[in-house]
Amino acid sequence: MKIKAINPNIEKKIINSKNLLFIQDIDGVCIPLVKDPLKRVLERNYILASKLLEEEFFVLTCGEHEGKRGVNRIIERALNKEDYTTTKGFYLPGLAACGVEYQDCQGNISFEGISQKELNFLSKVPSIMRPEFISIIKRFFPEMKNKEIEDHIQKSICSTKFSPTINLNSLFELIKNNSEKTKAIQKECLRMMEKIISQADLECSKGSFFLHISPNLGKSSSQEIMKFSTSKDIGSTDIQFLVRGAVKDAGVLCLLNKYIGKKTGVMPFGKEFNFRNVPESTEEKISFCKKYIKKDDMPMILGVGDTVTSKKEGDLYQRGGSDRSFLELIYLLGKEFEIENKIFFVDSSSGEVFRPSTKETGLEGITDKDDILKFDFIFQGGPKEYINWFINISKKRYHAKKVV
Repeated sequence: MKIKAINPNIEKKIINSKNLLFIQDIDGVCIPLVKDPLKRVLERNYILASKLLEEEFFVLTCGEHEGKRGVNRIIERALNKEDYTTTKGFYLPGLAACGVEYQDCQGNISFEGISQKELNFLSKVPSIMRPEFISIIKRFFPEMKNKEIEDHIQKSICSTKFSPTINLNSLFELIKNNSEKTKAIQKECLRMMEKIISQADLECSKGSFFLHISPNLGKSSSQEIMKFSTSKDIGSTDIQFLVRGAVKDAGVLCLLNKYIGKKTGVMPFGKEFNFRNVPESTEEKISFCKKYIKKDDMPMILGVGDTVTSKKEGDLYQRGGSDRSFLELIYLLGKEFEIENKIFFVDSSSGEVFRPSTKETGLEGITDKDDILKFDFIFQGGPKEYINWFINISKKRYHAKKVV
């Protein structure tokens, strides 16, 4: 599959659209994937370009804005000290922790819809994970010294406020080409996280939390399906402990509510609307939007992501990926509102974390012929290609708005 130029007609519609909204993932899209989340890098010119779009740009990520591992720290490292002062507003606006943590471009954080009891439990999750994870490491790597174990703990246990996570890339690096051992570690870490869910059910309201697995193969009985390692695909690398309802497609509605509120002065879903008020099924979400959003207020949405999966099991496909739900909803909303929403896929396989490569195997493992989700363009050159395009289109959009 050769890298092609984006359709100029698509660019023209983006540049001249009366009502436009970018909703974009971060890791693998504008930040190359790395094994150690603390080593993520974001280009300065990308940050400056996002500012040109003003209220037309939101991020929607499973990572977090604040904290040691937050995207805000990456932004501060990328910019000059005089750039990142909050008065200049260069932080990326939008939702993090899959929909819980909202931030404006000034770095002001809010998190509606989550209780203090839930926050208290989330704060304990990393310390609960630690002894269990040490036990797993010693079981699979009995010769590993304490200092090295501690190093893997620091890389693997992400002590984030709203989404404590176990990241397995550090251990996987030790067992390259051993898919059976990788699969066994995935199973043990999944059991560990499921035990913590059971503990949370006792200490908080039952069903307060769920596990978000990335990448995944969709859901079975509301639980995400782990993508186990094979000789061709390393499979799931992250398991996040999230508040129930914090899913990216719910985030789309929260962002639409804020966007339309800024544009019209009236939030269609109300000022108190948050991720916990979002209907559960895709059909209900679409009906909800049609009930409360006027067609003239609905923007042309550009959805950008990199984590979409499709795997055939017998005669059926298992479709998932942490970006699928929000990209699919944007695609379907475009159909319902008769607006040409655009779906862009960024091939993140050039990073340190294994992902299927569209340049080597086409769309195998990503999508299939019967998939409802269709990509308007694939950035086969990965984050670098997308960033270059984003900077260019942001400048053109900015100048077009100034002329009007």
